[in-house]
Amino acid sequence: MAKKPSIPKGTRDFSPAEMVRRNYIFDTIKGVFRKYGYMPLETPAMENLDTLLGKYGDEGDKLLFKILNSGDFLRKADENLLSAKDANRLTGQICEKGLRYDLTVPFARFVVQHQGELTFPFKRYQIQPVWRADRPQKGRYREFFQCDVDVVGSNSLLNEVELIQIVDEVFQKLGIRVVIKLNNRKVLAGIAETIGEATRLTDITVAIDKLEKIGLEKVNAELAEKGLSPEAIDKLQPILSLSGSNDQKLNRLQEILVASETGLKGVGEIKEVLNVLEELKIATDVELDLTLARGLNYYTGAIFEVKALDVAIGSITGGGRYDDLTGIFGLKEVSGVGISFGADRIYDVMNQLDLYPPEVTSTTQLMFVNFGQREALHCLSLAGQLRAQGLRVEVFPDSAKIKKQMNYAHKKNIGFVALVGEEEINNGTVTLKDMNSGEQRSVTPEEIPGCIGK
Repeated sequence: MAKKPSIPKGTRDFSPAEMVRRNYIFDTIKGVFRKYGYMPLETPAMENLDTLLGKYGDEGDKLLFKILNSGDFLRKADENLLSAKDANRLTGQICEKGLRYDLTVPFARFVVQHQGELTFPFKRYQIQPVWRADRPQKGRYREFFQCDVDVVGSNSLLNEVELIQIVDEVFQKLGIRVVIKLNNRKVLAGIAETIGEATRLTDITVAIDKLEKIGLEKVNAELAEKGLSPEAIDKLQPILSLSGSNDQKLNRLQEILVASETGLKGVGEIKEVLNVLEELKIATDVELDLTLARGLNYYTGAIFEVKALDVAIGSITGGGRYDDLTGIFGLKEVSGVGISFGADRIYDVMNQLDLYPPEVTSTTQLMFVNFGQREALHCLSLAGQLRAQGLRVEVFPDSAKIKKQMNYAHKKNIGFVALVGEEEINNGTVTLKDMNSGEQRSVTPEEIPGCIGK
């Protein structure tokens, strides 16, 4: 008996009905990106491994999917490393490429590679899949889409403001209630400096980034395991538990970080962003969250995360400012800031809350029933005329029983069915049936668009 086919864990097939919903999300996000002047970009699914390694921290490097070299990939492998089963050192000998982990590093590589062709500030959006060798679980996949929007070549904090406006508009259009969490890596650097562990910023951010998932006790245990002194961990506790309004948190933070120039600069940047947003009066709440760390090494300034309020799921959007990312590829002093919409998590939220407009759940608006060859030819002509007017129309291909054709229309959630028999052909009319109400009426072909809408 043949083995039943399957797909790798952490990946998914999407049926036509699911793709209609996903495309609604993509189109909504893309439409907002374009309104703010961002242009589309695509990069290859695989990058040279040296482009990816070292950009996401040690934990990120472990989650990279490596691609074996073509042909005899063991040909150049060191026999001693093979015998010792030293996978880490062997990787460089048998793998030259890897699947992209995110869209930001490939974007930085593109900017450096094509810098002479670009106009700065350079604003781009990119909607493509990424891959992470993570443990699959609810809301976390090994293959998933990101919808990124970035601007490089400008230090202005108005870019941060604009990205928050984009987040606000996207989720307003999708109907998802969210809160935008905001922090700044300079503030985190100032905190590390203040507690006497300035050289442990990465260890601190990686640990506190897990606070929501594993709790304070386990975060403290991880910090101790990384070598932070008990005194430093004790000093960190009141900072992590700061509460109150954004202004109250910032005022207290200013007192705590009074001796840290870097930390105070971060506080100032947060204040500036929040002050502009206050003037713009966006609909979505923006909350200062000092436990937000975004564990990726390349962030240097503002960092964002977006949480859905009505579904228990991780962040559905995140990003931040990166001053040094292109410098890794040889282009110094080019600052950038961007955010990434997690399309798959947004899709899961939309499904759980059933937030899709009715017209999104069907690709076909009108189906012509097939009564036979003569009638079908007449319907094909009418269908062509209606498609030319922008309607989504299909003609059932077989002259099957009416019940079967109606069942097909019902399963595809087609809103209207057109019945055209000999009488209708002679009269130049169409019997139009509303599949939701069951109502039938005789109309002319010219009246159909007004009856079903576009």
